[in-house]
Amino acid sequence: MKVIKVLGSGCSKCEKTAQSISAIAAEKQTEIELIKETSPEAIMNYGVMRTPAVVVDEQLVHSGSIPHREDIESWLQ
Repeated sequence: MKVIKVLGSGCSKCEKTAQSISAIAAEKQTEIELIKETSPEAIMNYGVMRTPAVVVDEQLVHSGSIPHREDIESWLQ
């Protein structure tokens, strides 16, 4: 199971990112653990300057915008 963290303040873009990842994982029948991380300290620990950001299995894979479907699908493989 992949552990995916959405880093951000809880803004609409962060929520949309989390919803998209969740929906695509369900479509693909991929089991994930989705964590919404809103702590500024935790976000800074990943070196993120722009949110929303996505961390997959402790690797920063995206930041600064809502990710595209193709990106999300590649993270779930």
